[in-house]
Amino acid sequence: MNKINMENIGLTQKFVQDSKIYKDLYIGRVSSQYKNVFKVITENGEIVAEISGKFHYNVKEHSEYPSVGDFVMIDRTDNLQGNGIIHHILPRKSAFIRKTAGSKEDIQVVATNIDAVLICMSLNNDFNLRRLERYLAIAWDSGATPVIVLTKSDLCKEVDIRLNEIYSIAIGVDVLVTTSTSDEGYQSLKKYLSSGKTVAFIGSSGVGKSTLINCLLGESILGTNGIRNDDKGRHTTTRRELMVLPNLGVVIDTPGMRELGIISADLTKSFSDIDKLASECRFNDCTHKNEPNCAVQEAVENGTLSAERLESYWKLQKETRYEGLNSKMIEKEKVNEMFSGMGGMKNARKFIKEQNRKKRR
Repeated sequence: MNKINMENIGLTQKFVQDSKIYKDLYIGRVSSQYKNVFKVITENGEIVAEISGKFHYNVKEHSEYPSVGDFVMIDRTDNLQGNGIIHHILPRKSAFIRKTAGSKEDIQVVATNIDAVLICMSLNNDFNLRRLERYLAIAWDSGATPVIVLTKSDLCKEVDIRLNEIYSIAIGVDVLVTTSTSDEGYQSLKKYLSSGKTVAFIGSSGVGKSTLINCLLGESILGTNGIRNDDKGRHTTTRRELMVLPNLGVVIDTPGMRELGIISADLTKSFSDIDKLASECRFNDCTHKNEPNCAVQEAVENGTLSAERLESYWKLQKETRYEGLNSKMIEKEKVNEMFSGMGGMKNARKFIKEQNRKKRR
C-alpha cells in the first residue's frame, strides 16, 4: 500500500508536536463532511469517520466540531474494522469563519488551516465591490492571506476599468485575472500552490470556483453548470471538499455564499486607506461624520475616497461591534445559567471577572 505524503497535505512539525499528548491515536485531515459523517485523509488513505460520544458531549459551540481542513486525532487509519472515531481536533493555525445565514448566534467554520484565501468574483454581472470588501475583511481576520481571483474575463469588455476599481479597495492584495477557456487563463493561480500549502476557493455561487479547480486538477472531478439568463451563475457545489494535488498541496472547494455574515473582521487591513486617513484627524475618537478637521471627510470631498467605500466601512464596523456585544451577552447568559444553582449572580459576576483577567494576561 502506498503511503500518503502527509507533509504535502499540510502536516507540519507544529501539528506533530501538538499530537504527541494523545497516545494510541493517529493524525488525519478532514477532507469533507456530510451531516455527522466525515472523510479523513490518513497516511494509509481516505477513510470514513465520526466523532466520539465524549467529543460530542463536550462540545459547547458548533464551531468546535471538526471542519474541512482540520487536523484531527483518530483511532485508526483504515476502515477494515468499521468507521474511524475522531477524538480530538488539533489547534487551528487559521480559519475562515462566517455567521450562519438566518441564525442570530451560530457560526460556520468554512475552512481551516489555510495559507491563502482565493476570493473569486466573476467579471460579469456578479461584480460587486461592496461584497468584495466584506470578503476581504473576513479573509484578513482568518489568519490566511487573501488573494482576489477575477474569473470569466472572456465575458468582460471592460477588464481594465474593473481592475482600477479593485485596486482602489484591495490595498496590499494580489489580484489575478483568469479564464477557464484557455490553458494560459489560469496559470497565475499556480504560484500559490506548493507542497504543504492549502488554498481555499471562496466566493458567490456560480463564479467559476469549481471550474478553476478542475483546470488545476487536470480533470473534471467537480460538477459545474453554466450561467443563467440573468448572467448569474448556477450553484453547483453543495458541500466543502478538500482535494490533494500531487506535490502541490491541497485546494478546498466551498459552496457559493449568497450571504456573508460577519462574526469578526480585520478592518485595519481591509480598510487600511481609511485607517491611515483617520490618523490625521483632529480627534483620536473621530467618527468621520460631522467632526471638524476630519481627514476622512476631506478625502471624500476632494474625491480621493469614495462615499460608498466610507459607507461600507461604517456598515461593517457597526456589524462587527454588534456581533462582539452580542457574543458577550450570550456568554453572560450562559454563565448566569451555569451558576443559577451555585450562588446566583454574585458568583457569575466573579466568574466573568476572572475570565476577563485571564484574557488580559
